[in-house]
Amino acid sequence: MKNQKMYEAEDSMISLIRDNYNLLQSLGSFGINLGFGDKSVREVCDEQGVDTYTYLAVVNFTINGYRDVDDVSKLSIPTLMHYLKASHEYFLGFQLPFIRKELAEALDEKDNLARLILKLYDDYARSVRAHMKYEEKTVFPYVEALLRNEPTGNYDIETYSKHHGQTDVLLRELKSIIIKYLPSDGLHNNQLSACLYDIYNNEEWLSQHAEVEESIFIPTIRWLEKKMKQNDVSAKISSMISQGGENADSLSEREKDVVVSLVQGMSNKEIADHLCISVNTVITHRRNIARKLQIHSPAGLTIYAIVNHLVDISSVKL
Repeated sequence: MKNQKMYEAEDSMISLIRDNYNLLQSLGSFGINLGFGDKSVREVCDEQGVDTYTYLAVVNFTINGYRDVDDVSKLSIPTLMHYLKASHEYFLGFQLPFIRKELAEALDEKDNLARLILKLYDDYARSVRAHMKYEEKTVFPYVEALLRNEPTGNYDIETYSKHHGQTDVLLRELKSIIIKYLPSDGLHNNQLSACLYDIYNNEEWLSQHAEVEESIFIPTIRWLEKKMKQNDVSAKISSMISQGGENADSLSEREKDVVVSLVQGMSNKEIADHLCISVNTVITHRRNIARKLQIHSPAGLTIYAIVNHLVDISSVKL
């Protein structure tokens, strides 16, 4: 049964560990060292460079399933990335080899069934390794590129989400085979029971890891992608406005007079008379205006004139 307490920043870190000893491994994944005394979660996180909000979001989710991260913008993506990467390192570098060693010691490797069980475990380990290595080679670098505000090509977190799933089918099969079909006695029975216990814990840990990715990591990166797109649109609008100002300055005073006259609906002849120039000169000015602004329609020139304060919108006949 899950602990229903919602942990907060002012709770002592030791109280979290006392209530939930399985948090010991997550401390290492966040980069939190032991020896923190009776300090609060906030104090420990601040001292060890871990974002408190992100730490508590993951802790409360893994312990009780709390999804109280409506404001994903408050999550620290670097802290989340550190947690996921370190979890991979722990699982691939320690947990998988440790259980493999336990299993080998509990089995008689001369027995054909035992060898098949070890092969099944090795197949499971390869599938988990391939899944995590894909994240390390593709997903994490993609997110790091987003954080650097660099172009990311056609890849997005939705592509990852569609192919993100559990990798524990082989593990369930392995447990079932050991329990149902593998005879053992005395010492080997104790070794197998201990190994099975670790396998069950391993399965629970991996499931929680996948849920953190699904319920916290993926939504947070979706938010980051959306934010970047909004920033990109804003930057483009600002650039257009800036370019519009530069284009206004690049027009000569006479060309600006021609633009204003055109916006007021004058013909070439009327503009020539109004500005005391020839019709051919008006045509030349219009050609230069179109080339500089890349605007050819009266409506486009009207918008340009309003944006660049050559005319007041109230004086324009729409």
